[in-house]
Parts: sequence; C-alpha cells; structure tokens
Amino acid sequence: MITALAEWSEFNVAMAGASAALAGLVIVAASVNIDKIIHAGTLTARLGAAIASLVLALVASGAALIPRLDLLGYGIVVLACTLIAGAFQVHAMRVIMRDTAPEQRARVVKSVLGYLPIVAYLSGAVLLIAGVSSGLVLVAAGCLLAIVSAIVVSWVVLVEVLR
Repeated sequence: MITALAEWSEFNVAMAGASAALAGLVIVAASVNIDKIIHAGTLTARLGAAIASLVLALVASGAALIPRLDLLGYGIVVLACTLIAGAFQVHAMRVIMRDTAPEQRARVVKSVLGYLPIVAYLSGAVLLIAGVSSGLVLVAAGCLLAIVSAIVVSWVVLVEVLR
C-alpha cells in the first residue's frame, strides 16, 4: 500500500507548495488591515478557519511524502489534523450564527463553504484507516477544496473589511 501514496507524490509536492505559499500570502494580506479585521465581527473566526484549512492541506500533502508511511499511518495523521482544522471551522460557524448584524442573511452559506474540505478530508481519512486506498482521492479533493474555499473566504474577508 506504500505504492499508493507514491503514485500521488507529484500531486502532493505541488499541493504542499501551493498551500504553504497561499497560507503565507493570506496572513500577510490580512496583516495589512488586522486592526479592522479584529474589530469586524465574524471576520477573524472565518479567516482563522480558512488559514487552518490551508495548514491542513499543507500537512496532509507533506505527510504523504514521508518515506515508508503506510495508508493507516497516513489516515491517522489526516484524521488528527482534520479534527483540529474542523474545530476552527466549528468555532467560525458558531460566531457566524451568533452574529446579529443585519447583513448576515447568508449565514448558512458562509458556514458551509469551510466545511467542504473538512468533510472530504474526514471521509478520506476514515477510508484510509479502513485500508481503502481510494480514500486518497477524497484527501486530494479535500486539498483542492481547502485551497478554493480559503481563497474565497480570504477574498471576502479582505473586501468586507474595507466596506
């Protein structure tokens, strides 16, 4: 089963680099307006969850490159990291749902977007722990979804803070 991870090495190298670069850019971009972001209700929690999903993509991709790591070990790493990133997403959802600002009509949409990569990673990790190598496809989907959702959330946060 170690061969299954090796087949994904090029994808994981690309995703590790992309997610690390993007996480750094998001943090630098947010630091420009950090005072406004901190005082803008839900934005801090949403941005934290977006960064956590990028870190999850980075760790999952990087861990897949560890020599001689089997699917069980990889599944455990992905599961543990997904639970941590999921905690950030749960916190963000709770903050969004408690917000009483009138422009908070799209609360569910704002909450659901961040859960897409978490669900993909969680499903993939469970399959990998069960010894099903097709869980790697779900982990890859989680990585791509993490990048897309983090870009969308980061853009929204950076635009919202300037309104």
